[in-house]
Amino acid sequence: MPDRHCVPIEGETTEAAEVPEIAAVHHEADTDDWLFFCHGLRSDKSGSYEHRCQRAVTAGYNAVRFDARGCGDSDGAFVDSTLEARLADLRGVVDFFDPGSYALFGSSFGGKVALHAATADDRVRAVATRAPVTFNGAFDDYRATVDRTGAATFDTGERIDDRFFDALDRHPFDEVAGSLAVPVAIFHGGDDESVAPADSFAAARRLETDVLVERFSGEGHRFSRAGEKRLLERLFGWLEWAGAQA
Repeated sequence: MPDRHCVPIEGETTEAAEVPEIAAVHHEADTDDWLFFCHGLRSDKSGSYEHRCQRAVTAGYNAVRFDARGCGDSDGAFVDSTLEARLADLRGVVDFFDPGSYALFGSSFGGKVALHAATADDRVRAVATRAPVTFNGAFDDYRATVDRTGAATFDTGERIDDRFFDALDRHPFDEVAGSLAVPVAIFHGGDDESVAPADSFAAARRLETDVLVERFSGEGHRFSRAGEKRLLERLFGWLEWAGAQA
């Protein structure tokens, strides 16, 4: 059975708790290989991430999925869950398990988290993403709403405000393009209407490392069951290759 943990993120505060605790689940494998999953902006560690972790274990990875603050079972308000907060959450979770090296998988906004996190930790050996947010213009519609009304509120009641964009602006894709040195994989649905597939190809051209980009014809921002199956087959084949390069 997977092990559940509450990971305190020291040095951080939220509206709901002095020291936020992040809910993390470890799917254990009898190896020294680790893979950490970063969910999207309005997602959490459940659903597809549970299946992805189960698949990771069969491929020989200790797999960890977690809820960023303000999401799922973790402390904090969603409005606290900026890019910088999510980077701190990821660092805290990784340090809790303390692997010698590890790979990252991030989906959508989690892809941006994974890419930026990899520039600051030399333990990262590979980064895989699905429909990653690379360029900050992907959030321009939300930014316009925040500029006009002070906050953007989703149909679930979650909201973002100017803190989200202040943090985003402090971390442009330039800091990834100029420093990321590990292999990168980008998988993107060809019919994605939330994050433009063209952004992934543009990002790949700017990276100065080995990059795999695959466009999944007919898939949107959320992959179909068949698309997800094919994604996982390609992901773990690529991770095996990337591990051999380390």
